[in-house]
Parts: sequence; C-alpha cells; structure tokens
Amino acid sequence: MKKADQYLNNVEYNPIILMKSLIAVEQWFKAFIFLTAFFILTAEPNAIGQVVKPKLPKEKQTTLGLYVTAKEAFEMWKADPDNVKIIDVRTTEEYLFVGHAPMAWNIPILFQIYRWDADKKRFPMKPNPDFISQVKQVALTTDTLLVTCRSGGRSAMAVNQLAEAGFKNVFNITDGMEGDTVDAPESVFSGQRLKNGWKNSGLPFTYNVDEKLMKLPNNQ
Repeated sequence: MKKADQYLNNVEYNPIILMKSLIAVEQWFKAFIFLTAFFILTAEPNAIGQVVKPKLPKEKQTTLGLYVTAKEAFEMWKADPDNVKIIDVRTTEEYLFVGHAPMAWNIPILFQIYRWDADKKRFPMKPNPDFISQVKQVALTTDTLLVTCRSGGRSAMAVNQLAEAGFKNVFNITDGMEGDTVDAPESVFSGQRLKNGWKNSGLPFTYNVDEKLMKLPNNQ
C-alpha cells in the first residue's frame, strides 16, 4: 500500500509523469488494435472453399489459380449439381479399371499409346485433339468445372487448355482420384497413392459405367 500511495502521489503532483503515462497507454492501445486487425485479415478462413491454399507443386498449378481438394469438390457438386460438373480427364482405361466418381464425365486429355518407349521406359501418351470440343458438348463456358485426373498433374494441363478456350470457373482437384504417394520409407505403403484423393476420402466411388458420361475418341 505504501508503494501504491507513493505512485499515486507522484502522479498527482507530477503532471509531466501523468502525461507520459497517458501517451504510453495510447501508443500501446494503438499497437494492440493494429496487431489484432493484422491477424484477423491474414488468418486462413475455415469455411468451405478456402481462398488460402498450401503451396502446390508446379505441375499442379494453373493459370486460373482455382483449386479444391477432392472433398471440397464433392461438396461443391452436391450443393449445385445442375451447374457444377466434374470432368475426369484420365484415360478411358483408368476410368474403367481404377474406378471413378459416379457423376464424373470422362473426357481424356491424353490417350495411352501401346508402343513401348525404350528410352523413357514407359508407354507414352498422345494429346486428345478433340478435348475442348468434347467438353463444350457437355458444359457451357460459364459453368463451374471441377477437373480431376490421377493426382492433379494432367488436370492442371486440362484447366489451362480450358482457360485458353474461354472457360472461367475451372478448378483443379489437386489430389485427384488416387491421391498423392505415401512418402514415409518405413511404411509398408511407401510409394502407394493412399494419402488423399477422391478414392481414399470416403467419397462416392464406382466401377460401374454409364456410357452416356463417356466421350470416346472420335476415330474409334
């Protein structure tokens, strides 16, 4: 109490000390307001369709910069199935034998070539020359398109081509149908696509085929 009385006496009889105290309080309060506003504005929103996304590998980035996860894509489609379309750009073989989302259109951006490339040690692919025209058969340029492939690479290519063709609302499903690979060497699942993706997220998934949802090559 003695120290408190001394402090009050100093404030009462020393107007300079009182003025300095008030200025210090004012500056502290301004700093508090500024920091609070800063954290509110820069915090990542927690609603569906977040605008802040983790950094993506270059091969998954698109010119439109619109991205969703498989789970977010399903929620967007479920909320407006008449105006939101899911486009699966994998090969016909992947769509048939790996499985697919039951509401997804299969319009391959690349076709598999069954001629072994000894230098690259793989079967190469060739572009689908009718990709854009086939998408335009099922969607308007004003529709919202959610594009998927195996894990987000080919779908990014497709988004960029669609953007050049005048489509504005095209999202890349960044984890694709099969998801990213497990990168833990000690895991028995290392190297397998089990981390995320449509197939691993408990979303509707089927091997049954609706031929009306498939756009096959025009020359077959």
